[in-house]
Amino acid sequence: MEITNLIPHIEALIFASDKPLTTLELTELVNNALGFMDDKISLDQVEAALEGITEKYSADFYPFEVRQSGGGWQFLTRKEFHKTVAQLNGEKFLKRLSAAALETLAIIAYKQPVTKGEIESIRGVSSDYAVQKLLEKNLSSSAAEMKKLPGSR
Repeated sequence: MEITNLIPHIEALIFASDKPLTTLELTELVNNALGFMDDKISLDQVEAALEGITEKYSADFYPFEVRQSGGGWQFLTRKEFHKTVAQLNGEKFLKRLSAAALETLAIIAYKQPVTKGEIESIRGVSSDYAVQKLLEKNLSSSAAEMKKLPGSR
């Protein structure tokens, strides 16, 4: 398959994915989608297509770009459009974390896996609100597990 025919498939995958996709994942997904073809798409072909895609979206015309971030490829909004796009997420994502939430997040990061009881023991105060805010913002996968662990409410 020619690179120009491969590019739209890769763009569609990156655009539709809710997580960054690695070059290897893109190769496997395209090969699965185009399973009827005799020749499989190679990693080199996907890398060449990704170069074309990044070059295409590097033009100032687009308000977004395709970059490698978070361990894979994804569409990212350019910095100058951050405030415009931030309106979609509302005020809660524009606000910073409170000192209590930051302290709680630091404990989770340092001691994971950790129960809510252990966090409260370290902090010396109730951590219900801080844990709830971290869960709302999906800032800790460990926080999501706290409700299942013994010693947590």
